[in-house]
Amino acid sequence: MTSELLILLGLVTLVVGAEAVVRAGTQLAGRLGIPPIVVGITVVSVGTSAPELAVGIDASLRDVGALAVGNIAGTNMVNLLLILGLSAAIRPIAMGAQTFRLDVPAMALAALALVAMSLDGEISRLDGLLLLVIAVAYTAIVVQLSLRQRAANRAQVITKEWMPSRRRVAGQVGADLAVLLLGIAVIVLGADWLVRGASWLARDLGVSHALIGLTVVAIGTSAPELATTLVSTVRNNREIAIGNLIGSSVYNIAFILGVTVLVAPISIGGELVRVDLPLMAAVALLCLPVFRTGRRVSRTEGVVFVVLYLAYLAYLVVART
Repeated sequence: MTSELLILLGLVTLVVGAEAVVRAGTQLAGRLGIPPIVVGITVVSVGTSAPELAVGIDASLRDVGALAVGNIAGTNMVNLLLILGLSAAIRPIAMGAQTFRLDVPAMALAALALVAMSLDGEISRLDGLLLLVIAVAYTAIVVQLSLRQRAANRAQVITKEWMPSRRRVAGQVGADLAVLLLGIAVIVLGADWLVRGASWLARDLGVSHALIGLTVVAIGTSAPELATTLVSTVRNNREIAIGNLIGSSVYNIAFILGVTVLVAPISIGGELVRVDLPLMAAVALLCLPVFRTGRRVSRTEGVVFVVLYLAYLAYLVVART
């Protein structure tokens, strides 16, 4: 199979999987009385971050941990600048209170913590454990808030004259969960095909492996988030889209990298520490004022985000080859 055909097959598979995840996630949230953004931040985010986890563990075991860290930095840049920017450029994004009060600060905290951990040239197992603590604490807060919201929604539902039986609801929830898990599996498979095909193509063109890690692998493993967000944007399920993007950016650092360095510590240095990780943290911090202003990301801001990513990509191509 040619690299071009594998890339095309991966893209088609991603779109199919993303459609299933968005549909099932939205229905599941409605049946359980959970805000859609919570589903996006937790289940969907972790599921669509599975490619980063696979790449990270494999890179750590092969003693090329810098590739794993570069993939995380590159992926978050893609998530926040390219994907979020494209989504906002298509349709302005309204922000909920939880997004800029909890989710974005958690993302910035995780990014700054990673920058601090990298200054000594190594991300140790202790650093990985601390990152996992951030992931668990963030998840616990999100779940607690969702339970409060669910209790409020349930109080409203009780006033209705008709309610479906518990058996029927359980069956519907089970079906939605099965579709959600199947969609995530399809997304991961599509991402694997896309990354593999893109890597073959990059090698055929004589591109360096460092550039592949920061661009092809990062963009490829971000493909699930791209597909999910664009499908959510078209279907106007914006909470799933934003929750998925921000949640993935938090879990990429706190959960994915935390697990990766528990497998094996990672030694890093050079431009990854001096340039890429600080830029990733700067972008996370940039989201704070952008999201807070008017509680929305406008089309103009979305276009600016995309331009910033293209500038970063141009820098990688010119300076790293």
